[in-house]
Amino acid sequence: MAPSAAPQRTVIENVAIATVDAEDTEYASGHIVVAGNRIESIGAGPAPQGLEHVVRRVDGTGHLATPGLVNTHHHFYQWITRGLATDHNLFDWLVALYPTWARIDEDMVRAAARGSLGMMARGGVTTAMDHHYVYPKGSGDLSGAIIGAARDMGVRFTLARGSMDRSEKDGGLPPDFAVESLEGALAATEETVEEHHDASFDAMTQVAVAPCSPFSVSTELMTRGAELARRLGVRLHTHGSETVEEEKFCHELFGKGPTDYFESTGWLGDDVWMAHCVHMNDSDIAAFARTGTGVAHCPSSNARLAAGIARVPDMLAAGVPVGLGVDGTASNESGELHTELRNALLINRLGAHKEAALNARQALRLGTYGGAQVLGRASQIGSLEAGKLADLVLWKIDGIGHSSIADPVTAIVFGAAAPVTLSLVDGEPVVEHGRLLKVDEDAVARAARDEARRLARIAAEH
Repeated sequence: MAPSAAPQRTVIENVAIATVDAEDTEYASGHIVVAGNRIESIGAGPAPQGLEHVVRRVDGTGHLATPGLVNTHHHFYQWITRGLATDHNLFDWLVALYPTWARIDEDMVRAAARGSLGMMARGGVTTAMDHHYVYPKGSGDLSGAIIGAARDMGVRFTLARGSMDRSEKDGGLPPDFAVESLEGALAATEETVEEHHDASFDAMTQVAVAPCSPFSVSTELMTRGAELARRLGVRLHTHGSETVEEEKFCHELFGKGPTDYFESTGWLGDDVWMAHCVHMNDSDIAAFARTGTGVAHCPSSNARLAAGIARVPDMLAAGVPVGLGVDGTASNESGELHTELRNALLINRLGAHKEAALNARQALRLGTYGGAQVLGRASQIGSLEAGKLADLVLWKIDGIGHSSIADPVTAIVFGAAAPVTLSLVDGEPVVEHGRLLKVDEDAVARAARDEARRLARIAAEH
């Protein structure tokens, strides 16, 4: 057998580095050597001399290097229904938008996914996820369209294959024509895992089992969904404890609160992560900590829908894994994760812990290593360490928006959204100087606009 070709190297020097490793190691001026799709070395000062097969050298002067951001909760399809129902709480917002969402098709979902992914990638996201749970009959291969969009963008990706089987006639919120049957949802989810999930260390595509929420899913779908995920060896995701109305709904329907309900259906564990978790009492947090259940914190969406302030400092103190999520862009119209670093810090300081709630480095950890934890990929991504996958971002901090802030991490968290000069995913550039490299941004924008207008027309006709 012929020896494999030596990996090509990219060398980044003269750059401030926040590794977000276990010790929060930082370098005021350091280097990163990427070999193939792995980080080969990282440290203070210039790169080692005599490196072979160097195809690119990057002068990182005026930049901060961090792990790529990891988004842990999103609904890509909502990119084409932004700016609607802007003064609603969660339940009213869902009732207002479900009839429109139920008309989506493959072309719409593809255009929306490309818009969502493009906006995140331009803002430093290197690993994205999508919780897609609306599968109208005859709408085409929606999961394939979403996964294809992520592949085209060059972003590492987890599809949380969602489902709903509790419609209005069963006491749920979605219209009857917007849900799947129990057996149909389970079969389609298993098929998606079998076709698309990659369990390898450097996987670009993974799949999770993700019934939507207690108020749109039957107890049997929750229970059997958990069994399916564990039989297939994949992770589990759903919405949890987002609003006081949800807690009331669970007590009325199941005779218990959301966390106790999740535990009764097999939905607590270190292979599970929940979106939002705003209304959690001490025993709920203790249950998540005891079982290793993760949380996707979505501060902007929680504020947009007036859901409340999640107890993130208490979760972190208890040992709960917490990452950040954009959430769907019908409830966070900016669609960017790097703004969530700042919003997580600021919004949590409005809570009980005030100025001691979160600091800049905790916010950065939520958006990087914390996200990798809840996606089950902390050994591969989320920090800059030798042997890990080369998913990293260079933030420009010597421009007008940041040059007078001495501390680089404070600059990108407290300051305006910092421009991305370079973003690598799996060692490959996906963004340079704020522009996407693998797709035509203008074409993505046009397609999203056209599909949004087409969906609005179709919804108006019904």
